[in-house]
Amino acid sequence: MKTIATAALPDTVQLPQYDRQRLRSRIVHFGFGAFHRAHQALLTDRVLNAAGGDWGLCEISLFSGDVLMSQLRQQDHLYTVLEKGADGNRAIVVGAVHECLNAKLDSLAAIIEKFCEPQVAIVSLTITEKGYCIDPATGQLDATQPRILHDLENPTMPGSAPGILVEALARRRERGLPPFTVLSCDNIPDNGHVVKNAVLGMAAKRSPELAQWIAAHASFPGTMVDRIVPAATPESLAEIAQVLGVEDPCAVSCEPFIQWVVEDNFVAGRPSWETAGVQMVKDVLPWEQMKLRMLNGSHSFLAYLGYLAGYEHISDCMQDDDFRRAAQRLMMQEQAPTLDIKDVSLSDYADSLIARFSNPALKHRTWQIAMDGSQKLPQRMLESIRIHLRRGSDWPLLALGIAGWMRYVSGVDERGDAIDVRDPLVEKIRQRVAASQPEDRVAALLSLTEIFGADLAQNADFTAAVQRAWAMLTRDGARRAVSGALNS
Repeated sequence: MKTIATAALPDTVQLPQYDRQRLRSRIVHFGFGAFHRAHQALLTDRVLNAAGGDWGLCEISLFSGDVLMSQLRQQDHLYTVLEKGADGNRAIVVGAVHECLNAKLDSLAAIIEKFCEPQVAIVSLTITEKGYCIDPATGQLDATQPRILHDLENPTMPGSAPGILVEALARRRERGLPPFTVLSCDNIPDNGHVVKNAVLGMAAKRSPELAQWIAAHASFPGTMVDRIVPAATPESLAEIAQVLGVEDPCAVSCEPFIQWVVEDNFVAGRPSWETAGVQMVKDVLPWEQMKLRMLNGSHSFLAYLGYLAGYEHISDCMQDDDFRRAAQRLMMQEQAPTLDIKDVSLSDYADSLIARFSNPALKHRTWQIAMDGSQKLPQRMLESIRIHLRRGSDWPLLALGIAGWMRYVSGVDERGDAIDVRDPLVEKIRQRVAASQPEDRVAALLSLTEIFGADLAQNADFTAAVQRAWAMLTRDGARRAVSGALNS
């Protein structure tokens, strides 16, 4: 059976232009998901195409991905990224991935030892918020989580990302090897500090001396990542197969736009990512807040309200003039005023986001974006709302976004069909939904301090605004509620 490693691909397909035999696993990456394939791995591939070198990636998957990685091995770790623009598509075969390890295919011992190889300089992660095992209320390691408890009892055979990182760093210290840089590429606020808190928190519970060594010698740069990468579907894979003339089960589709802003703080070297357009900066936080609030906040707004309105994709939402206007107004009137970034035109940024959301070639499902809302709302909407509450400014669309999440996680859409709610707190959410009537739903869900903290449920202005939005949403439906919020 032919694969992209053996087939004669069309001339229009971009292939690696470097010697892949030179690659070494200098970057070990947790989480071989669609986003990583179309973002960090692709940008590293661009560096190799421009300058050559040996900066290869070893992909690690702990809890799933065994089928995907088996397929990846069969095609010599090559895979395709199809960049889909309104004016046409471009297929790129990425060759930067050098090897892969999976907990179901390989031993955990082999995975941990991979991090201990002398050439490893960077360990990067795309494991979503829940993978860091952080208590959202404190920002510190949640030592009550079952995986963390297991790892503390079995430190040499850990199963969590923080546990594996600490065990690997402990072994490197014992063997006289330098530490590596830990590079979070997840779309979470202050991600460098999040992973640092997870690692140092875990290390401190094992050995204060180990924690001090890691703090003194490792580094944890912050990053801001941006590219819309829908999950692969049978339809998207069939489209890519038609372009290639051969199937690639590891392929992903994405938009043409790509951005990566990285704090330049690496203790053991890094690829020359700036040659691929990566912005290496001293402080990532202003960029991160801009993206989380303006892009991701409006994305979540469209996901919840759009799904309830019957729109399957974000681009479908953008065909509705009220949804389009609401997204633009949310960005400019409710999110942009909360930002501190300098020397960036936020109106131009908002316009570019609207154009990206409207890309008809990109089928980004509202249901996919709606996943894990309990982990996303705090940084995408709630921090902005806290700023508005302090200032006494208005935030009707943010209120409707929160109400949209509440209506969505209640589990039944406007047509009476069940919603497949995916969330780390889904059991707690279901308990509160089951125990409350619709008129009491806002209070029931605001009691989730993991999301809303201890302050917002006690704030009369906050609860009143969300209650008004909930009442309008449940009375009028999503489409009329969006229109109503625009005219409020």
